[in-house]
Amino acid sequence: MAHGHYEAKIGPSILNSDLGALADECQRMMDSGADYLHLDVMDGHFVPNLTFGHPVVQCLRKKIPTAFFDMHMMVANPEKWINDMADAKADQYTFHAEATDDAKNVIRLIKEAGMKAGIGIKPGTPVDVVFPYLEDVDMVLVMTVEPGFGGQKFMADMMSKVQKLRSMYKSLDIEIDGGVGPANIDVAAEAGANMIVSGTAVVKSDNPRQVIHNLRSTVQEYIQKGELER
Repeated sequence: MAHGHYEAKIGPSILNSDLGALADECQRMMDSGADYLHLDVMDGHFVPNLTFGHPVVQCLRKKIPTAFFDMHMMVANPEKWINDMADAKADQYTFHAEATDDAKNVIRLIKEAGMKAGIGIKPGTPVDVVFPYLEDVDMVLVMTVEPGFGGQKFMADMMSKVQKLRSMYKSLDIEIDGGVGPANIDVAAEAGANMIVSGTAVVKSDNPRQVIHNLRSTVQEYIQKGELER
């Protein structure tokens, strides 16, 4: 993996938006300057909640042909849905390290299906769990809340995981998800997170365009700062 540049990317999570108007909400986020869309898939097993599956993704793709779909697969058998999500034209398939005994194989299957691969860890999972896969994945997701429930408080102590990953890989995409917004973007950006999932703070804002812009420019500032210091 090239030691070099990583970019600030803001991905609204549309889980706390109006699920009856999902395509419109996704489009509204793209129109507000989102870099990608973070789509939460929950199976009721890995997490105690149920959202939507690949048929919904397929419909969203028809309405929103160009957006980058980052699928956050909070599912017990990640390999089971890979081909369906690829067929639904998802771009990145992020599975949880805790959900499989054979992450290497899951990553291989995701790549073979033509998607980017992300690996995610829950707050209670030590960051070294993902170390063996850093050469193979496109992204690591550090959860900053317990997955499965919305509206939780951002766990700032997860930033040590982000720092550790960033110190090892200067150009890895490091995503954080859970309770992230203008109030804590500084600590996240300083730690080295560059893919920022924000739900409530963006979706429920009166001015989502402004919030997305502020989040992105904060992350960009820290990226530039880091490059000057190197």
